[in-house]
Amino acid sequence: MLAGLLGGCLEVPVPPARLGFNAWVGFDPLVLARDRRLFDSSQLQVLELATGAETLRHLRNDLLDAAAMTLDEVLRMRDGGLDLKVVALLDASRGGDVVMAAPRIRTLADLRGQSIAVEDSSVGTIMFHRLLEAAGLRPAEVRLVNLEATLHLQALRNGQVAAAVSYQPLAGPMAAAGFVPVFDSRQIPGQVLDVLAVRHDVLLARPAAVDAMLQAWQRGVALLALDPAGAAESLSVGTDLDPDQYRSVMGGLQFFAPDESLAALSDPASPVLQGGREVARLMVSLGLLRSEPDWRQMIEPAPARRVLTGASA
Repeated sequence: MLAGLLGGCLEVPVPPARLGFNAWVGFDPLVLARDRRLFDSSQLQVLELATGAETLRHLRNDLLDAAAMTLDEVLRMRDGGLDLKVVALLDASRGGDVVMAAPRIRTLADLRGQSIAVEDSSVGTIMFHRLLEAAGLRPAEVRLVNLEATLHLQALRNGQVAAAVSYQPLAGPMAAAGFVPVFDSRQIPGQVLDVLAVRHDVLLARPAAVDAMLQAWQRGVALLALDPAGAAESLSVGTDLDPDQYRSVMGGLQFFAPDESLAALSDPASPVLQGGREVARLMVSLGLLRSEPDWRQMIEPAPARRVLTGASA
């Protein structure tokens, strides 16, 4: 009887919420927050995955509660039936997504008849089609090679492809190997956005964990701004970039402060959401989405309001 009474009083520990993302400099504030222990590890677990495709697989298989991911990936996941809510804008790519090419590709028109590596992700597809638009080429005039981003450098080196739709820090070793940037996200402003997306059931059942995710991002961005040299020293390890190169790469990103994110998500007419709508329309035209999303249903600003005001979940 005593054992039964004691057992009834014990609470089953709740594991930390799982927040995942792929290796991309835009998500490094979360890495910094984890490495510097800027959040409660009993509330949150931060997981780095190899590629964006792996992040999506983990979400589909219920191995993640939330993910830092591109807005277009959220649109596709929701279109496929997964109820994700966008709770924050993280960053906008301003050169961080880049098409790297062999030196013989001197102009975009030189891509005619060439093979181009593209990861099977919507952001890769969007970059690919914007590249073709800028080059004045039709899809039939190039050969698309579906290949995970981590294999792009090898494909460029062995001549399997003439160009690759890539992103930092993976593009750094390509540049070091002699390949050159021919197109990047600065030419399509507002169309490559990273967001924090949370499963709706997690949002309802574990609001404190969602707040911990936003706080981790907020503290990571603040530390990055406060000590950019120290952050670059630690974050550049394992990226094939030295600290100076890493800081240069980070210049291709615009990080959103929590108040900026909340303001943009709360205003249907904000330039950020206008860019998102343009991306959604392109995705519909490419057959990547069945229809444009209901933006009011997809966005949930309540956690950001709590974190900014200091209200507890």
